[in-house]
Amino acid sequence: MSGQDHVHDHAHDHAPITNGDEPAAAPRARALEQLLVEKGVIRRNDVGQMVDWLVSRTPADGARLVARAWVDPEFKARLLADANAAALELGLETGQARNLVAVENTRAVHHMVVCTLCSCYPRALLGPPPDWYKSLAYRSRAVSAPRGVLSEFGVELEDDTELRVLDSTADIRYLVIPRRPSAIESATEEELASLVTRDSMIGVAQPAL
Repeated sequence: MSGQDHVHDHAHDHAPITNGDEPAAAPRARALEQLLVEKGVIRRNDVGQMVDWLVSRTPADGARLVARAWVDPEFKARLLADANAAALELGLETGQARNLVAVENTRAVHHMVVCTLCSCYPRALLGPPPDWYKSLAYRSRAVSAPRGVLSEFGVELEDDTELRVLDSTADIRYLVIPRRPSAIESATEEELASLVTRDSMIGVAQPAL
């Protein structure tokens, strides 16, 4: 999806984005895992090791990509053209994100990411998704009232800024390159990386200052 831009009326009640609820697919995933283990297709230890690897991920790797893009225009161009290849340049794994797409937030265009079906997003680069990202409230309202959602996260866009809502899938995962803080001029790449938060790479926050 793109170009989703709707006026949201805050006069009525709605479920808060911070509401966490287990995705409907979770019990089915556990049942499928049990069946595959029983049939010898996979081993329980293999599943456990993969889960441990996934939950050990943090937003630090994604922040490295963003910081490098901020200081190196040529790298940013390669990241926007082929994010998987650009990540490999820095020795970073993209995990199950077979088609990782990087998008850049600018004064004219702002991107935010949602997975309307479940909670697909680049875990290898951002770590486990937050509860609010998996919640039905976020998955539905990010599409129907994206500016209202951003407002709840403290992001107020200019009226003429185009808002694009990107629907992540099992095949395509998105990484948002947030706008570099204009007040930061002489910071090192490492210092810049420390400003890049997980939420800013989902598109619901600005970099930390």
